[in-house]
Amino acid sequence: MENNTNKGNPMSNMSQTKTFAFGLLAGVLVLCTIGFFVMLGIFLKGGNLGSGLDKTDNLAVVDNTVPTNPGAPQPAPTKAPAVDEKNDHIRGGKNAKVTLIEYSDFECPFCGRFAPTVKQALDEYGDDIRVVYRHFPLSFHPQAQPAAEASECAAEQGKFWEFHDELFLNQTSLSANYFETLAGELGLNLSKFTDCVKSSKYKSKVQQQFAGGSAAGVGGTPHTFVVGADGNAVTVNGAQPYANLKSAIDSMMN
Repeated sequence: MENNTNKGNPMSNMSQTKTFAFGLLAGVLVLCTIGFFVMLGIFLKGGNLGSGLDKTDNLAVVDNTVPTNPGAPQPAPTKAPAVDEKNDHIRGGKNAKVTLIEYSDFECPFCGRFAPTVKQALDEYGDDIRVVYRHFPLSFHPQAQPAAEASECAAEQGKFWEFHDELFLNQTSLSANYFETLAGELGLNLSKFTDCVKSSKYKSKVQQQFAGGSAAGVGGTPHTFVVGADGNAVTVNGAQPYANLKSAIDSMMN
């Protein structure tokens, strides 16, 4: 019946054809309109279709460079801990323009690697800089705390820096026996030195310096505040190359 009805009415067939054509045309127009607005949005945001890819590529390059130099001087100055002229261990010029406050650990291999870098800065800048050494013994270094206390006992006899230098040169030998041997090599009174070490009289001082470092933002070693005459500072974290330390020092020079 349906077929017979359609064949008997040619106008009906034409109407269905036109309806299909109009529907198809309307669909195409809708898709074109949507495509136009999508393209317009892309051009308004990026200027061209390739700009999004360019920006992504640039970001990837920046991200890749960040981890390569995590210890470079911070761009924004910060306030460093105050220097205790009476109790701190200080090496360098009394009227230095720049002060390096180094939080370090005698058993830390990175600290051992950084020690010659600090020495190089002292050799180059002379009395224009000074170095302050602060104890920051990490808990997973079993000889760090004993070494720090032993260095304080050496300081009682005026040999802190000599003891300091030798500890970093002989990190694999750190032990109570080595501390005593080193004290003898440096000409210390062994009886006084041994009594001092056994008494743990400097345990609290070392712990206080560790706490002070933590409060100042120190989270690992070596951590060095490079302080200018105005009290502002930049930090150098880790065993950075000499060029990085030099850059930090130069940035704080007046």
